Amino acid sequence: QVQLVESGGGLVQAGGSLTLSCAASGHTFKTLAWFRQAPGKEREFVAYCNWSGEETYYADSVKGRFTISTISRDNAKSTFYLQMNNLKPEDTAVYRCAARGGNGITTMSELYDYWGQGTQVTVSS
Repeated sequence: QVQLVESGGGLVQAGGSLTLSCAASGHTFKTLAWFRQAPGKEREFVAYCNWSGEETYYADSVKGRFTISTISRDNAKSTFYLQMNNLKPEDTAVYRCAARGGNGITTMSELYDYWGQGTQVTVSS
């Protein structure tokens, strides 16, 4: 059974930091990513990494502030993280981790097969 379980959201002041975690199991994942969705807005790509964490890619809006990383015990079980620094009120959203079995950078949410339930991040000004 495929599971993606997130943790680490919360309320933080602008300029603060949070780390989100996603425990992924039950499938051989090649690609891991974070997306977010703010109220009244469309889902937005945030960051991507391959299963080893050696290849990463970020949305321009978070580049230099967010870092995606992963610890893969084996291909069927991984934990990946989103370290978020210098948070801004515009980062407020529900963050969801996503995974897929295919290779390659993709920012398109419809190409991801598996999703976590989401965790709320709220940044106060």
